[in-house]
Amino acid sequence: MAVPVPYAPGQPGLQPITIREQRVTDDLNHLLAVLPESLQQQLASAERRQDLLEVVLDLGRPPEARYPGRRLDLEDAPLSREALDGVIARVGRFGGDNRAGIARTLHRISAIRNRSGEVIGLTCRVGRAVYGTVAVIRDLVESNQSVLIMGYPGVGKTTVLREISRVLADELERRVVVIDTSNEIAGDGDIPHPAIGRARRMQVPDPQHQHRVMIEAVENHMPEVIVIDEIGSEQEAWAARTIAERGVQLVGTAHGHQLANLIKNPALRDLIGGLQAVTLGDEEARRRGSQKTVQERCAPPTFPLAVEMHSRDCWHIHWNVARTVDALLRDRPVQSQVRRLDERGILHVQNPSPCPPGLGEPGTSSMAQSAMVQPAPSAAQDIPLSIYPSGVTSHQLDALIHDRQLPVQVVRTVDRADAVLSLRNSLSHDPGARRVAKGLGVPIHVIKSAKPTQLQKALERLLLRFRTKGNAVV
Repeated sequence: MAVPVPYAPGQPGLQPITIREQRVTDDLNHLLAVLPESLQQQLASAERRQDLLEVVLDLGRPPEARYPGRRLDLEDAPLSREALDGVIARVGRFGGDNRAGIARTLHRISAIRNRSGEVIGLTCRVGRAVYGTVAVIRDLVESNQSVLIMGYPGVGKTTVLREISRVLADELERRVVVIDTSNEIAGDGDIPHPAIGRARRMQVPDPQHQHRVMIEAVENHMPEVIVIDEIGSEQEAWAARTIAERGVQLVGTAHGHQLANLIKNPALRDLIGGLQAVTLGDEEARRRGSQKTVQERCAPPTFPLAVEMHSRDCWHIHWNVARTVDALLRDRPVQSQVRRLDERGILHVQNPSPCPPGLGEPGTSSMAQSAMVQPAPSAAQDIPLSIYPSGVTSHQLDALIHDRQLPVQVVRTVDRADAVLSLRNSLSHDPGARRVAKGLGVPIHVIKSAKPTQLQKALERLLLRFRTKGNAVV
């Protein structure tokens, strides 16, 4: 089941596209107004305002303006306590994460404190909304699968999330809720910034309670998509998995710039399936050339798709996070799809195939692989088998189908299904589905548990019948 790649140079009918970004900077005067008057005069010229990233104010050091690849001292004299206190007074109250903002703008002011809790430094960051950036990964966003975005601080992850929220809400007309930890995605104040379009925004009173707000969003507001910035704790990773299992698409960022970082981070491992210690038999250990005790992935990833932002113009795409993680755990080479924007705004794709042949066969753990039976290919293989799940979450099935590349699709009504896959006694709680299935002659396949190995065997058995009997399950 290949995921479509729309912008692949060199493939028939697929040509490079030109991406045009529109950068909108909020009224810079609102941010500069909190600075000392002497610094406002230094930044009055358009030349010094263009491409300004942030203004850094540290007690006892000269104030400086930072631009891409360079910095500029605004004064020779060090910043005094009086000047710093004046800025703090104009900014107002800082939150529990030492951040403050300016209402209805994307500008952000962050504080550095000493051991006594006094502010001794400020970072005044310029907020910009960039329209058009999501075009690089639009096919991922439209796939209805959860997408994890990683990258170094300042590479533009939050800017991308902001644009993804707008595209999903306005252009794709999805119900989108943004979990705005520090009011960085939708700006400060009670009215969200126009950059997120018609997406709704939920503020987080305390960053330590972000996981509660995430669950509250699903329970109270019926979203189709939840956008989260900075998943950084074990509780937030657990909340993300809970949301994904309810069939809600997640788009989020995590601390780390590549998947290997998440494997090494105990708090965030659950995002990519979690790890468990497995003891191999002597023969299997010799075949692998490894120790008898190894680490294996123990569950489907919360995010089936992952994006590594190496720069604003270079994106690495992992179409199958489960397969990539398994390959990394076995020290096998990992090949990602690379998308680059050149200076003319033309998007180029390296390794257009989402799943290169021969790359990392480990779709699941070795124990699951030993029980795997590959169905024989046939002419019916291109026609997907439609499954209606009962007692089995759609997320479980979708993850397994994507992981094993099975020609199966999950449907939401029995009348569209080729077969019903049900846990034992589950259909007794859904008599309507059972009645429709019997009336239409849709076969019901019962399994004892929803373990991945049980689900995989059931799907492969149904696929075999589906192909053998001419696209009809009997």
